[in-house]
Amino acid sequence: MRAPELAGKVAVVTGGAGGLGRAMVELFAEEGARVVIADVDREAGTALAAALGDAAAFAPTDVADAEQVQAAVDLAVERFGGLHVMCNNAGVGGSFARFLDDDFSDFDRQVAVNLFGVMVGSQRAARHMARHGGGSIVNVTSIGGINAGPGVTAYRATKAAVIHLTRSIAVELAEHSIRVNCIAPAHIPTAINASFDQWSIVRAMQPLQRLGSPRDVAEAALFLASDRSAQVTGVVLPVDGGTTAGPRPRPVGDLRAASREDRA
Repeated sequence: MRAPELAGKVAVVTGGAGGLGRAMVELFAEEGARVVIADVDREAGTALAAALGDAAAFAPTDVADAEQVQAAVDLAVERFGGLHVMCNNAGVGGSFARFLDDDFSDFDRQVAVNLFGVMVGSQRAARHMARHGGGSIVNVTSIGGINAGPGVTAYRATKAAVIHLTRSIAVELAEHSIRVNCIAPAHIPTAINASFDQWSIVRAMQPLQRLGSPRDVAEAALFLASDRSAQVTGVVLPVDGGTTAGPRPRPVGDLRAASREDRA
């Protein structure tokens, strides 16, 4: 029987009451960690903490507020005795208006949650980790921060910024034995993309014809949080069924037919 991968470790997961964050919280607890669920959703966060018992605690947290982020870090230290893993997962979606039509009314909130929340979460966790032998920071970006495309302009911009932030602070914090990496999920059914049929998107765009789940993303977070990734820092790990590698191949016959139509 293998030992739990996060035995003796303490983690904070922002946005941990639902979606990808909830899957991370549940898997981390299964793997022996004690977890602070930091989320704006008090009802869901409290219920999840109660379900996990002594392995979890809930901290009401809007990551756009640095003091609330600090309070979540402080709760981890006070309740569980330390902080070894920080998952900056909380995020909000954005307008699907095309660029020329967008009024950018959600820009400030996008930056505050998707970028500042990751920045301040990393900083407050790292301040503790630097004094106590290091740790692992796992940030959540999106393939929208890697691949260009129409719509959700502010969202794409903030997620791209998370990637560069992750790499920059990975370099800066290495001297304190703090590893910093990020995960780029895609086509994972959650509340943030509930208005889209993810399976239709997978069939059209994703080379690996498999619909991913929040658990798939949590497994990637577990790897980056655990000692198995001791030599890994500053990376962007897509959990996207190959989408960022390239589009699905079209049959050669289809390509030839399209070419003939173009010449006609």
